[in-house]
Amino acid sequence: MLRAEHVDDAYANAQIAGTQLVTTQKGYLDAEWALALERHGEATLQASPGTSATITHPLARAFRSDSPSERLALCVETLTTGRTPANLVATASVCMEVNDLDAAARDLDEAIAQAPGWAAAHYERGKLWLRSDDMNQAAHSFQRAAELLPSFSPAWANLGGTLGELDRPQEALSAFERALALDPSSPQALNNVGVVRRELGRLSESEAAFRQVIQLTPGVAFGHYNLGHTLFLQGRFQAALSAYGEGQSRDPEKNAVQASRLALCKVATGDAAGALRDLERATAGLPREYRQQLLGDTSAILWALVTQHPELQGWQHVHEWLTKALKG
Repeated sequence: MLRAEHVDDAYANAQIAGTQLVTTQKGYLDAEWALALERHGEATLQASPGTSATITHPLARAFRSDSPSERLALCVETLTTGRTPANLVATASVCMEVNDLDAAARDLDEAIAQAPGWAAAHYERGKLWLRSDDMNQAAHSFQRAAELLPSFSPAWANLGGTLGELDRPQEALSAFERALALDPSSPQALNNVGVVRRELGRLSESEAAFRQVIQLTPGVAFGHYNLGHTLFLQGRFQAALSAYGEGQSRDPEKNAVQASRLALCKVATGDAAGALRDLERATAGLPREYRQQLLGDTSAILWALVTQHPELQGWQHVHEWLTKALKG
């Protein structure tokens, strides 16, 4: 029996700017501990929650600091005592936080050279490759992290995201489904699976995933929006109209792209006048470049809709307005 007290100390992290060292994340640590116990075969862990009143180690102090510059100084201090993989990965995370990507790359590559079998180093390297917009290398790093720690759902999720960016949807779906199997009640995992299934033309399965998303997070707009898009592609325009409407009612920002899709649903259900009102309202005040792009996309979808359903009435008025607006 292994006893660990004050386990909440392991999760302390005051990093900002969307950066969080993976070894301070509960999901990662739980996966590492579970794997270690499994390898041992005869051990169990008894963890007690709570925090300690005494924090002395520079890394522990660093990730409790509200100051990124102080955090970096404390991490660099640990490197003077030893360039260990743990010290290097922690310092690299803070370098990413303060946008010193070259230093982060140097430290992570050194950590991986020392500890090639440590999932955390590969995972952090994948995050850095994403910052450099190198999807091939990011996919390689996340793949390695997932292989080393297969019960860590975010490794599979990030692998799926990078494979999707690389236009490898079937592989992306496999990765997302692994993430979902590990965290079946995750709305984000379900949403990812639904999106890729839709891209692959598996519309009924996509619909099922988005309906689960809505069950889990009924007040979040994008579950309804994604369901609406899938229903629209199925030609179920009235149901799509309802889903888009539900999304708009829950969307505090009233997303202009989704509003344009709601308008197209109105065209498809015979309410061209309502569609035109929605388009005018949704695109008013948008930055010119963004507005022109949105109008162009809407026009292309309208043409595809009319090609498939030439019997639709009133669409010409919407088309004429789009054509004039695009020239304006």
